[in-house]
Amino acid sequence: MSLFSFLILLLIAAVCGSIGQALAGYSRGGCLAAIVLGFIGAYLGTWIAQQLGLPTILAINIDGQPFPIVWSILGAGLVAALYGLLSRRRL
Repeated sequence: MSLFSFLILLLIAAVCGSIGQALAGYSRGGCLAAIVLGFIGAYLGTWIAQQLGLPTILAINIDGQPFPIVWSILGAGLVAALYGLLSRRRL
């Protein structure tokens, strides 16, 4: 994978992670957290879709590596929502 392809992959993961955070209503950590959330969301969302027998929707191929946009956004939203619930301050 070339450097340019890797940077494009990071950009797409950041956008998907940011959208997932916005859907969940919980956003902390900035751009780096959005990138990590996008990659975790892609993994988790793809795994859940495979378990439920759902097809891949809107995948972008970067140097032969598919990146599932829809499942990444939904997975990132799920992870952000869970993290938001678990990290709330208790009074």
